[in-house]
Amino acid sequence: MRRYEDSYKQKGLRKQLVDSIRQKGITDENVLAAINNIPRHYFLDTAFDGIAYEDRAFPIGEGQTISQPYTVAYQSQLLEVKPFEKVLEIGTGSAYQACVLAELKVNVYTIERQKKLFDLVKQFPFKSRYPTIRFFYGDGYEGLPTFAPFDKVLVTAAAPQIPEKLLKQLKIGGRMVIPVGAQDIQRMLRITKVGEDEYEQETFDNFSFVPMLSGKKS
Repeated sequence: MRRYEDSYKQKGLRKQLVDSIRQKGITDENVLAAINNIPRHYFLDTAFDGIAYEDRAFPIGEGQTISQPYTVAYQSQLLEVKPFEKVLEIGTGSAYQACVLAELKVNVYTIERQKKLFDLVKQFPFKSRYPTIRFFYGDGYEGLPTFAPFDKVLVTAAAPQIPEKLLKQLKIGGRMVIPVGAQDIQRMLRITKVGEDEYEQETFDNFSFVPMLSGKKS
């Protein structure tokens, strides 16, 4: 069983990681501070402890990955969250991105479709540090209409197209950040809801995410 310790060495490696993603173009100091404050090695199997602060994705089981820190920072920066906003995250995975958002002082509603990953996260001691995260087992394509509308929506898996139901759950003035594309490479989009059925879309860099799938998996 993992012992949740954060050594001086790990803190030093984390600072180097933050410096590297700053050099890659991340400018939001709040996002960089959040990455620096969260021990990424807690979210991985102990076998990855020696490489947990390399800027790359790693497997977490069930065909899923913990995203590359640069990607987490990039999406978080595009989302432009403000304290106390309500943010819907599609794809909890390891909960690393959810914790980064919570570190930015927002209220996170996060959905995971893989029951095994959902159960693992529910038992994850570190999440108690962030009481503003609420975890749900469900279909990301459906969102959480009971808790809508949301200030922001963040999708951490590749959608073949923009899910209409998630757009409907945004507040007017709200934003969604989502990688869209059915192939191995997706384009990062930021969509702003400017009216009840009116949206503005911005296009950013290419990324590679695991696919966003519908339904729940037990």
